[in-house]
This record gives sequence, structure tokens and C-alpha cells, in this order.
Amino acid sequence: MTKQVTRDECNCFALRQAARFVTQLYERHLSQAGVTAAQFTILSRLARHPDTTAAELSDDLVMDRTTLVRALKPLQRDALVVASASQQDTRMLVYRLSTGGRRRYERARVLWQDAQTEFEQHMKRDRAKALRAELFALTKAST
Repeated sequence: MTKQVTRDECNCFALRQAARFVTQLYERHLSQAGVTAAQFTILSRLARHPDTTAAELSDDLVMDRTTLVRALKPLQRDALVVASASQQDTRMLVYRLSTGGRRRYERARVLWQDAQTEFEQHMKRDRAKALRAELFALTKAST
């Protein structure tokens, strides 16, 4: 007879459960600005680095390009993100925030900070910082 795997020993289950909890917390706040947590990460990246290619976005956000393109569509439809030809290679698109996108990002950033504060009340600031460091190290090691 093979040993049954319990959820208490499954790293994947623990991470997915925590990810759902954290995503729900952040989305509860960010929904007031009309964006999801995934959309906020894209807006935040473009706010820091305008004129970014899809390849650069997908690498930085650790998203496959198909998922990224699906996430960008509603942001483009709502005129929050605009695409234009790259100056280096006109066959390549670069993405940046529109004026409305920057306003939406600024509004969402305040709400993100509220979510961040609530999360750190659950975990305590030092533990949250250590957790982020471990999670970033994990994703960096796999790339």
C-alpha cells in the first residue's frame, strides 16, 4: 500500500491556499479602483518602466506570454494601457500607461497600500518581509 499524501505535507497545497488568501485580500481593496491584483502588477510595472515589450513584461512578472496578452486586453480595451511600435524595431510592440492608466494606477496604489498594511497586520512586518525574500529567491532560482 502506498502512503497517502496529506495536505499538511504538500508544499503546493500550502502555497496555493496562501496565494488564494492573499489574492482575495488584495483584490478586495483593488476592486475599488476597478482592477484585479494581476492587472495592478502590470500597471505597476509599466508605471516604473514605460515602453516595455511583452517579452520583458512576461519575464519580469513570471507570466507566460499568452497569459500576459489575455491580461493586457482589458487594460487596452479600457484605454489604461497603450501599445505602439518600438523605436528600435517597428515590428515589436511596447506598452505604456495612458494618462487615464496613470490616474487609475495612482488610485489603485493607495488601495494597494491599504491591502499591504492589512496583510502585514496578519503576518507582522518582519515576517512579511522575510516571506517576500524567500518567495523572490524561489522564483529567481527557477529562472
